[in-house]
Amino acid sequence: MTLILSQQDVRECLPMDACMHVMRDTLEALAVGDAVQPLRSVMRGPEQTGVLGVMPGWLPGLGVMGLKAVSVFSGNHAAGLESHIGAVLLHETQHGQLIAIADASEITAIRTAAVSGVATQALARDDAGDLAILGAGTQARTHLEAMLVARPLRRVRVWSRTRAHVDAFATWAAQRFGVKVEAMPSVRDAVHEADIICTTTASRAPILEGAWIAPGAHVNAVGSSVAFARELDTAAVVASRLFVDRKESTINEAGDYLFPLREGAITEAHIVGELGDVLRGVLPGRRDAAEITLFKSLGLAIEDIAAAQHVYAQARATGRGVTVHLGGRR
Repeated sequence: MTLILSQQDVRECLPMDACMHVMRDTLEALAVGDAVQPLRSVMRGPEQTGVLGVMPGWLPGLGVMGLKAVSVFSGNHAAGLESHIGAVLLHETQHGQLIAIADASEITAIRTAAVSGVATQALARDDAGDLAILGAGTQARTHLEAMLVARPLRRVRVWSRTRAHVDAFATWAAQRFGVKVEAMPSVRDAVHEADIICTTTASRAPILEGAWIAPGAHVNAVGSSVAFARELDTAAVVASRLFVDRKESTINEAGDYLFPLREGAITEAHIVGELGDVLRGVLPGRRDAAEITLFKSLGLAIEDIAAAQHVYAQARATGRGVTVHLGGRR
């Protein structure tokens, strides 16, 4: 018996605060070796029109394994579609049965921001509350929600290349959270004296310069998850104390790290460590109020699998989803 979980099912069963708790537990499990997390496999289409990513993982402590299969087509927004479309396949680990198929777009949107929220709780200053979001799409929306959980916000500024997207974001934020959003004409204006910065764009070239980041700021770099694209310039990375979700993934896939490394501006030692070790208390996070902390998020399959397991448990408890028979019995 397999439970099919729609985008709405995921949204109802995975509130941001709950997802942040799940992501914290998952990153700590990774840090102590209670997770199997291979590198993702990516198939690129002709003329770079899009990619299909396959991300497997195993969480022994939860008794689940699975994979996310997701297509990424950056031009989808013009067609009214998410850029990330796919499914998370969730298996139990006693017999390997497929117990759930969950919408990957919503899981990706929520869990990515939830991990940034956990990083912000761990690395931002206690008094941080001046938020700048670069980008105004799906990840910008979920990141606002996560930052509202992570810190009391006193100001929110948003920049996007398309002003209409910022206006739509501001209307949504006011209706959903009662939050006033200031639309900014440039990245520099958006991040001026901000102490929390979230980069959520699809840009392949740097949009955030190190010279614009205020002392004491915390940055969540989210938009780029490939080696050939980055949102931060070299100076921004050099000036920051760099934490990652997983070191192996970072040194293979993170353009925000690999470009400065190839330029000789940093060495591999610039990666302070993984967020899970900060959460466990075995690695110091922020050391003082003036240093800039940077969390480079690539996204991990175990995050998707843990989120899907939480959705599955909640859906079963509340009667959500549609059950189908997909075989497997003899």
